[in-house]
Amino acid sequence: MQFAGANETLASRTARALAGLSLAAEPGDYLGAEDELLGRFGVSRPTLRQAAKMVERDRLISIRRGTKGGYFAERPDARDAIQSLARFLRMRGASLSDVIQVTRPVSEEAAVAAARLRTDEDVGRMQSFVDRIDGHDTARELITAEVELARMIAQMSGNPVVELVMEIGYSFGLDERGSDLYADADRRERTRAMQRSLCQAIIEGDADIARLMMRRRSEQFDVWLHLGVASQEEMV
Repeated sequence: MQFAGANETLASRTARALAGLSLAAEPGDYLGAEDELLGRFGVSRPTLRQAAKMVERDRLISIRRGTKGGYFAERPDARDAIQSLARFLRMRGASLSDVIQVTRPVSEEAAVAAARLRTDEDVGRMQSFVDRIDGHDTARELITAEVELARMIAQMSGNPVVELVMEIGYSFGLDERGSDLYADADRRERTRAMQRSLCQAIIEGDADIARLMMRRRSEQFDVWLHLGVASQEEMV
């Protein structure tokens, strides 16, 4: 959240104080009722509500109405940031192809990190995903599975920047282009096979194979998005 320094308004100063109050607490903590915060900040109700809208927009607070309502600490996550970034990219004319080209090396590094840093809990979650792969047969189910797998690998990498970039790569445009990408049964089967191979490499801790399988997935998307030079038969 940015403010205007010496030209900062009372609402902006109150927003900065309210954001600080939230950041000093844990997500979900109760920060106080509106009347309590009016006394704490020494401002009018309209000023507090204007400030609260600024902070709420940045996902640092949530406001609940009713007898058990009030102001609560919140935190933004990668998906919140993606919504704004996606709007910006679409306004600039970016395509899913553009995004995949840029995020490909990050995805490969994420797969390597996931293979090296995996915990027993991570392995269990990934094995559960593998056990469900055959049930993802429709385009919609496969889109959901691809995003789930990408988020899992990003979290396993332990790098929040990787999480953000991966979220862009696998969320941007998939809802729009997913039906095209998984238009026929052959594509869906190839995608499931690549998911299995990538997951198995990470489960076994084989970083080199994990990188290779993530690269092959990106190359296959390139072909399907008419970017690659190889034919689909060459990708098998």
